Amino acid sequence: MKNAKNEETAKEILANVGGKDNIQSNVACMTRLRLGIKDKGKVNINALKSIDGVLAVVDADTLQVVLGPGKVNQVAEPFALLSAVPLGSEEEDDATVAQDTKASEATDVKDIAKVNKSENKAKHDKPLQRGLQHIANVFIPLLPGIIAAGLINGLTNVIDYQTGSAFVNDWWYMTIKTLGWGLFTFLPIFVGMNAAREFHGSPILGGLGGTLCLGVVVPGFPLGSQAISMPLTNSPYVVGVGGLLTALFMGIFFAWLEKNIRRWMPTVLDTFFTPLLTVIIGSLIAVVFLQPVGGWLTNAIYLVMDFVYGKLSVFGGFILSSTFLGLVSVGLHQALTPIHVLLNDPTGPTHGINYLLPILMMAGGGQVGAGFALYFKSKNARFRKMVMSSIPVAILGIGEPLMYAVTLPLGRSFITACIGAGFGGVVASLFHLGAVSQGVSGLFGLLIMQPGQQLSYLLAMAVAYLGGFIVTWFFGVDESRIDEIYPEK
Repeated sequence: MKNAKNEETAKEILANVGGKDNIQSNVACMTRLRLGIKDKGKVNINALKSIDGVLAVVDADTLQVVLGPGKVNQVAEPFALLSAVPLGSEEEDDATVAQDTKASEATDVKDIAKVNKSENKAKHDKPLQRGLQHIANVFIPLLPGIIAAGLINGLTNVIDYQTGSAFVNDWWYMTIKTLGWGLFTFLPIFVGMNAAREFHGSPILGGLGGTLCLGVVVPGFPLGSQAISMPLTNSPYVVGVGGLLTALFMGIFFAWLEKNIRRWMPTVLDTFFTPLLTVIIGSLIAVVFLQPVGGWLTNAIYLVMDFVYGKLSVFGGFILSSTFLGLVSVGLHQALTPIHVLLNDPTGPTHGINYLLPILMMAGGGQVGAGFALYFKSKNARFRKMVMSSIPVAILGIGEPLMYAVTLPLGRSFITACIGAGFGGVVASLFHLGAVSQGVSGLFGLLIMQPGQQLSYLLAMAVAYLGGFIVTWFFGVDESRIDEIYPEK
């Protein structure tokens, strides 16, 4: 019975790849049947996906039919006989095996979302996206501390305001308050260390570069009328100019410089002189060239934010919230990670209040509204079950299953969800919603809103839900497309 089922699966696969005359090569790896196809125009991808036992189909250089470990061998043997193409084998990397093993254990919406996300990431895996991922890797390990310190700063500011700073002489209160202050004060050091590590340099040297970005005056450092003049521009030296972005650039530059110095440094001198020359040469070049660039970019970010809020206002809110998930889908959202950290810095112009994040969080609300519209209007039972299983986690702020398994593959529904989210962004702009930290979304976003803005946040999110629902209900439900992508078995 089991052999007959595997043979039937092999027959269905063969029929939907154009028959045996369309098979050029036939290779079985740990989890996938990789087929060399002569004419891909004869391949029916959607029909392949609907075959019982097929977990996913990846259309790359070879056509990859994901069957899972064990199952792939049971299907590959009868497929080789039916296609008259000898069965080969090849090794597969651990990450791919792990991914496909998970998919073989459970074929619910989370698995489909993971496969679709992997395919989408491979499709948009360009140098720009890879570069932005490196930048994100610098800041992501810092997020737990940033979240904790941001919440501490927000909470203690409210306590100070409500009590007239009644606890400032209590040791326990000042201990907690110091944690919030300390993280953001010395954050450039952590950024420099992580940047150097990410780009294969010594983290501590990157951290030394980050010290040049601290807004702390060294004892005996001449300022004011006795200010130090910088070369080239003859302008006065400004302590800590550029902040986090300059620290990022310094960490990257120090890593590059260290590797190049080590190439020609004699081994006997390497331990002492490579780090010494790295920090001396690197810091002099960085202060003259990198700090002005970092300062200019930082100012540009604040000017853009001021323009969005001051000039575009609600239109800016609509544009930002409606386009955010488009950036996510192609991996460009990574560029926003350092910006969020910058906006949550209590020493910056926004005083630690991130007015951008609440607007972007409305994007998830539009997806939830679209999900409800698809659930209530579609007649496809398999699809409706998938939608309903992904909505609860999306409400809590985990939107990947809904986006990658439901709206994004449908295309039109993804667009209408984004448009609907824009209306939530309008409300978020009107109420000037601000976040004191980051790292959460959805209903959990209530935890990081400025005190007193929780109800306004809920209202903005409700508008995003409603916008996504209405726009998708009237313009985003294509039943034929749903049946094509998610055929009922």
